[in-house]
Amino acid sequence: MIKSRYFLLASVGLFSFIAGCQPSSTETADATIADTGEQHRLVYHFTPPEQWMNDPNGMVFYDGEYHLFYQHYPDSNVWGPMHWGHAISQDLVHWEHLPIALYPDSLGYIFSGSAVVDHNNTSGLGAEGNSPMIAIFTYHDPPKEGEDPDNYLQTQGIAYSNDRGRSWTKYEGNPVIENSGIKDFRDPKVFWYDPGQNRTAGRWVMILAVADRIHLYESPNLTEWNFLSEFGENSGSHGGVWECPDLFTLTTDSGEERWVLLLSINPGGPNGGSATQYFVGNFDGNTFTNENPEDMSLWLDYGKDNYAGVTWSDVPASDGRRIFLGWMSNWQYGQEVPTYSWRSAMTVPRTLHLVETEAGLRVASRPVEELEVLRTNAVALEAMMLEGNQNISSQLSQPSATLELTVDFDLNEATASEIGLRLSNSQGEELMVGYNLADEQYYVDRSNAGKTDFSTDFPGRYTADRVGDGSMLSMHLFIDVASVELFGDDGTTVMSNVFFPNENFTQVDLFAEGGTVSVTGGQLYNLSEQSVIAAR
Repeated sequence: MIKSRYFLLASVGLFSFIAGCQPSSTETADATIADTGEQHRLVYHFTPPEQWMNDPNGMVFYDGEYHLFYQHYPDSNVWGPMHWGHAISQDLVHWEHLPIALYPDSLGYIFSGSAVVDHNNTSGLGAEGNSPMIAIFTYHDPPKEGEDPDNYLQTQGIAYSNDRGRSWTKYEGNPVIENSGIKDFRDPKVFWYDPGQNRTAGRWVMILAVADRIHLYESPNLTEWNFLSEFGENSGSHGGVWECPDLFTLTTDSGEERWVLLLSINPGGPNGGSATQYFVGNFDGNTFTNENPEDMSLWLDYGKDNYAGVTWSDVPASDGRRIFLGWMSNWQYGQEVPTYSWRSAMTVPRTLHLVETEAGLRVASRPVEELEVLRTNAVALEAMMLEGNQNISSQLSQPSATLELTVDFDLNEATASEIGLRLSNSQGEELMVGYNLADEQYYVDRSNAGKTDFSTDFPGRYTADRVGDGSMLSMHLFIDVASVELFGDDGTTVMSNVFFPNENFTQVDLFAEGGTVSVTGGQLYNLSEQSVIAAR
């Protein structure tokens, strides 16, 4: 049972399976295992109050509240019959847990999907003139006992709420889209398409993951759907099943508008296992067209731990942001990480931006500004010529495992081979976040960052090519007990990774190996270590 609590963007673990795929692991776990002090519980990231969590889904803004639904199994700390867990926030930082929103029923488990506000009550499901919230999700009908585990059927259903998402009623006519015989047929993301910006003249569009491509549908009312087109047979990476699609517009600083298609894939990520790729192009109301070469793979995050992420629907035009959240784990080991009473966390919320680079238009991710409310004990990093190690955490008034750091390097006359940041503890464990100047690659190395024996796919040094250019290199990091998120060069290169030290990392050093580099400045902050918990 979900306990109602108020979390300071806190309470998360780490893992998931795509929008609803069945996990590859057959591990079973005792959900009553005592969690020894919740050693690795994150502080300012969203985590479930207990048990299993994976994909974020149904994310929608309504009446001043950000709704976050997520794949949840309330009876175990490993994947099982999927429910929609539910939480709300007014600021993307403090979260209130609400009761489970959607439970499995005779049509199947409740896999990933989306939610929208039906402003014009096109569905006819609103009460007393209200604009209902509509959840659109995948029904996963599992195989019966003794049947082939891959013998499942997936269809699309909807549910509606007329009380600001506090209670939900499933539509009597479910499923609204039947399955025509394709096994992987899931994760509907729905949006209102109206190129004329006239709310009464548009129609609903759904993008759906179908095996290793996507299908597009249209509807006047959210209950009756017609097929439009297909995309992706020969585009991007096809190392695994496609999942959790999203389609939206972004505009560059110079005014260029493009449609961006997010698409998670498992396996097939750039550093192994799960990851999210994207395409930049155009959508004419019927067909999405990719403007990049078909064999080009663009990745939203090169870390091991950002998967199944999508964006919030119905963020007001006055805000104008496209806000993203991902599951901070990887299906290679998500069910085996060393947490017990809970498992999985979400990334920090991020805004997505379309930026012009020498390689073409690319999507950059940047932490939302609301996170600044967590900052305490600011320390300005002085300009220096860095050689070897330079401790910076000693400048804080108290040691902490929850930090934000910005640091800028001038590479003009650098002679160092690698530069970056080292987190460490008194047990000799360390996490390295750095940049290799010869290879022009960022990296995160968690080989010696604590517990790793639960999976051979976990330890390692993971890399990402630098997208930004020029002699000035910037790193912006969010560190939270058992996770690090690197936003390089204003978010053009991003890496998210979890780790499990036997003692919290509270020592922070800048380093330059094999020579020197100029540090031009930066900021170090403690981030609030107090979780705000309030009874509902």
